[in-house]
Amino acid sequence: MIRKLYLAPLLAIVLGAATPVLAADATPRSSDLFGVWRNPKGSVHLEIKSCGSETCGYVVWANAEAQADVKKGSNQGLVGMQLLRDFSSSGANEWKGKVFVPDLNMTFSGQVRLLDRSSLRAKGCLLPNFLCKAQVWTRVESAGITGRTL
Repeated sequence: MIRKLYLAPLLAIVLGAATPVLAADATPRSSDLFGVWRNPKGSVHLEIKSCGSETCGYVVWANAEAQADVKKGSNQGLVGMQLLRDFSSSGANEWKGKVFVPDLNMTFSGQVRLLDRSSLRAKGCLLPNFLCKAQVWTRVESAGITGRTL
């Protein structure tokens, strides 16, 4: 079964696509959230890791187009930028926090839900549960497109 998830265009660079339903034996663990994840377009790789008592995410790779979009919107470099901030557990395999959208130079409320060990749904909203956009991100293996071992 495939569900279609929607998000407002405001969060396009950071965060819907089709998502598979979890098999019973594919139940993710919270530690499965940590690692490098690729957005649906394959244009941005984000490393999600522990940042003290909370969880955060930093851009570790971005293609030229994504970098140019951010440079145009905020005059900042995308690689190394923190996009997920102050995320903490809000339920089974779910975290809530803040999502920074660099091409808009704005921060929105956000949510990450681990779907299985290789995919997660990232959602950002202008206001809580209002004008939201969601995407399914895919795990990047340790020696992947980034051109370096992670």
